[in-house]
Amino acid sequence: MWLRTGCEIEFSESLPAPFVLMLRPRSGRRQWVARETYVLCPSVPAMEYTDSYGNLCQRLMSPPGRFLIRTSADVFIPDESDDAEGGSFVEVQDLPDDVLTYLLPSRYCESDRFMQMAWSIVEDARPGYDQVARITAWIREHVRFNPDSPHFQLSAVELNQAREGVCREFAHLGIALCRGLCIPARMVVGFLHGLEPMDFHAWFEAYVGGRWVAFDATQKEDSGKRVTVACGRDAADVAIFNQFGPPMYPSRIAVTVEEVDGPPAV
Repeated sequence: MWLRTGCEIEFSESLPAPFVLMLRPRSGRRQWVARETYVLCPSVPAMEYTDSYGNLCQRLMSPPGRFLIRTSADVFIPDESDDAEGGSFVEVQDLPDDVLTYLLPSRYCESDRFMQMAWSIVEDARPGYDQVARITAWIREHVRFNPDSPHFQLSAVELNQAREGVCREFAHLGIALCRGLCIPARMVVGFLHGLEPMDFHAWFEAYVGGRWVAFDATQKEDSGKRVTVACGRDAADVAIFNQFGPPMYPSRIAVTVEEVDGPPAV
């Protein structure tokens, strides 16, 4: 199927500021980017680089006054969700080198403090996919998903105490619990078709059965209609934008995801 993703982010400030944006999806195992537009208004010079996690990043100086960032992409994804049920646990000594970093505690995922809790949740679940599925179900049952939550930028420990948060916090807790079981886990941000209310979305992936598999405790049913923009250890690695200097906040963010027949004919 084809998904058309889009976003508009608008700033209005009196001073220029350095930005690093992370707004471009790239083609991978479960998505193919067939068409893409990326508009900066007013136009300013931008330099793109690939970070250490393979994400496409855009570096620029925003101009003073109104500054608009507009993106759109037509992305082909498989019709079915990524069914990895029964995927086996991969022993640490057999993990690929680039996966090992996703076993370690990170800023928002204090996995060293979740080992006992993780084992109590999974109990007799089969190691690997079934353990992660059990963790995802536990979070969905015991933590309230609230898009208007007053809590902001919570770590896994903080969310476990508050028991209420948004998608990125749900991902942090899932990641920490997985890592507590020696299952590599990473945070993913991007687009989800049918999300209510529509916005950028975050979920997590666990490395089971020799590949990365998506899990999302905020959704009762997994449609699989996702487009990945970036992945990393936690939210600190996958911010849609980082602005340096005096804080600047968008005056408007609009996100769209729609199912289409295909990219426009050339």
